Amino acid sequence: MPKRTLQGVVVSDKQDKTVVVRVDRRFTHPIYKKTIRRSKNYHAHDENNEFKSGDTVRIEESKPLSKLKRWTVVQGEKKKTA
Repeated sequence: MPKRTLQGVVVSDKQDKTVVVRVDRRFTHPIYKKTIRRSKNYHAHDENNEFKSGDTVRIEESKPLSKLKRWTVVQGEKKKTA
């Protein structure tokens, strides 16, 4: 069975070797047919502390690394600074 991958934005990088990633999803409400946005936060392992708040990253399922971490950062791109 393949591992799930999700894409999101880093919202916190204050912990050591951990980033909190917000993943947004959009779906149509089954009754009202209106598009709804929902988001969920995932704790992901970032071995080298290379990603900062605002960066877009792709995370992948992994074995449990701690109480909350079940994802690892696979790749990402830095936020463009003006």
